[in-house]
Amino acid sequence: MNARTEPAEAGPGAPARPPLVRELLLVAGLFLVYKLGRQLATGHTAEAFRNAHRVWDWERALRLPDEGSVQSLLLHGDTLIHTANTYYAVVHFPATAAFLVWLYLRRPAHYVRARRVLAALTGAALVLHLVFPLAPPRMLGAAGLVDTARVFGPSVYGPPRTDELSNQFAAMPSLHFGWALTVAVGLVVATRSRWRWLWLLHPLLTLLVIVGTANHYWLDVIVATALLGVALAVLRPPRHAVPRRRPELRRGTAERREPVGAGR
Repeated sequence: MNARTEPAEAGPGAPARPPLVRELLLVAGLFLVYKLGRQLATGHTAEAFRNAHRVWDWERALRLPDEGSVQSLLLHGDTLIHTANTYYAVVHFPATAAFLVWLYLRRPAHYVRARRVLAALTGAALVLHLVFPLAPPRMLGAAGLVDTARVFGPSVYGPPRTDELSNQFAAMPSLHFGWALTVAVGLVVATRSRWRWLWLLHPLLTLLVIVGTANHYWLDVIVATALLGVALAVLRPPRHAVPRRRPELRRGTAERREPVGAGR
């Protein structure tokens, strides 16, 4: 199920693609805001750890599964945990970018809404990162989890005190999961193959990876899912004008003429 198996929209009723330069600027701006917003949330170490203890206690009160049960599955072998760390490090941005490019080229009717939903989800997440800084479970001693990226590699983060490229206290909500779920939902809606539901494996794998590598709590995933649900409900699909039907061809001569000898 790819661009070769899914025909592009065509015909007089197909929506026009938005201007390419404008879209490149908008998407680049989205990623820039994502990076800058995470930087604004740095410097709240004490509050981030207080919130981490709260989230851990909330999960136990809600009887959510222990994140350690997922991590124990990944720790059965160095290759498996290294693969999970690599997935966390390299799939997030490229998969989302490829999704937007494919929609723009092959499904322009779905592209604009997908871009708006991603922007809304990311904006809401950045607000939460600012008002509720949260240390990930790999930093929380009470969780008893291994920082798999630091121990087994590869890691996209440096020591929190010296890491100037990312905000490691932006765990809730998980944009890794939120973006992955957006990609899967968008492709399920935009494609017609009977195999399209397999796209849901992407957020499922992402869920196992982000929890198993101790980068996110279950509640991070739940909040991301709720925010995406709100964005999808508010940002309804655009109503495209129904193309006019071409005038029907004139009926055959036998239908519009009386039969020879009729009425005699």
